Amino acid sequence: MSVPVRSDADLIAAHTSGDPHAFSELFRRHRDRLWAVALRTMRDHEEAADALQDAMISAFRNASSFRAESQVTTWLHRIVVNACLDRIRRRQARPTVPLPDTGPAEPAVPRDAMAEQDTRMAVQDALAELPEDQRAAIVLVDVEGYSVSETSAMLGVAEGTIKSRCARGRTKLAKLLGHLRNPSADANVPDGAKAMRRREGR
Repeated sequence: MSVPVRSDADLIAAHTSGDPHAFSELFRRHRDRLWAVALRTMRDHEEAADALQDAMISAFRNASSFRAESQVTTWLHRIVVNACLDRIRRRQARPTVPLPDTGPAEPAVPRDAMAEQDTRMAVQDALAELPEDQRAAIVLVDVEGYSVSETSAMLGVAEGTIKSRCARGRTKLAKLLGHLRNPSADANVPDGAKAMRRREGR
């Protein structure tokens, strides 16, 4: 006779009642989707792994605070997004460490790959400049592909608020990333900072 599959809510209840295996089962069930959110938010494997670990520790310790007003997956995603935003804020507070000088030799990676990396870094930097509420909405809707209603449930705000945050965030991102659509515009009349970034390969 097969053992019935426990629901997410059953697993949370079992965990808070002392079942030593319930939370691990819950995490395995949703690990891939949670990892995708963390990775696409952080844009860095190590940072994403750390953020996901922080989130799961928080969920493990605070499972008793879960209320069945939302789905368990919504609760878990909210914790992961918050952990990612916390790490982004801490990373912003750190001074930038310059890349080591590689010498006069040609780059080890093709120019196209370097351009893609520069683009990823530019997008990440632009996302970091958005207010936290706009950044969370943009990541979940535009990057991760969740619907407005799903994002509304994850972040605990109205759907209209999510739409407004996305609209404002997209407007700001368009300004911050405008040079990616027309890179030649910078080359025509570079200011000192842009010229320096080009010389340093940033």
